[in-house]
Amino acid sequence: MAELHGGEILMEFFEVVRSRRSIRRYRPGAPIRPEDLKAILEAARLAPSAKNLQPWYLVVVRDPERKKELARAAVGQMFIADADVVLVCLSDPARSPRWHDKDAMIALEHAALAATALGYGSCWIGAFDPEAVKRIVRAPEGLEAVAMMAIGVPDESPPPRPRRPLEEMAFSEEFGKPLVL
Repeated sequence: MAELHGGEILMEFFEVVRSRRSIRRYRPGAPIRPEDLKAILEAARLAPSAKNLQPWYLVVVRDPERKKELARAAVGQMFIADADVVLVCLSDPARSPRWHDKDAMIALEHAALAATALGYGSCWIGAFDPEAVKRIVRAPEGLEAVAMMAIGVPDESPPPRPRRPLEEMAFSEEFGKPLVL
């Protein structure tokens, strides 16, 4: 729900953040609409990066056999193959030697939030054999496989996971000093 703030209408961004979950069950035969997939990819494209170098690439995998190969490369996490789309996020260390992987993950998180906002579920995949993933998507030499993300129509609605209180992770001025807002 949008609300007025300082005379401007704000989107309910925090509701998107609160409702994002790691989804590991996807509705069979329920595709992501092409315009929604484009919006998800556009959100990733617009992510910030160090010096605006944008060192990431996204390979959109929909082929069922290729998704199975990616699932096997991800230590057998076969739910990955059930998602309509698997995004394989690659980064280019030559383009941004220091920040390529971090910038790529920022872009992928933008995709996750966009997917949530559009009613889709997603799951970060960090456990995988990077060389196998690169081989499966035929990534050029020099690129690194940073992460994958399964995206599809959710077939589950997990409850929120517990989170540490803000006071345990945010401090004022120096570590350990109580937060003052």
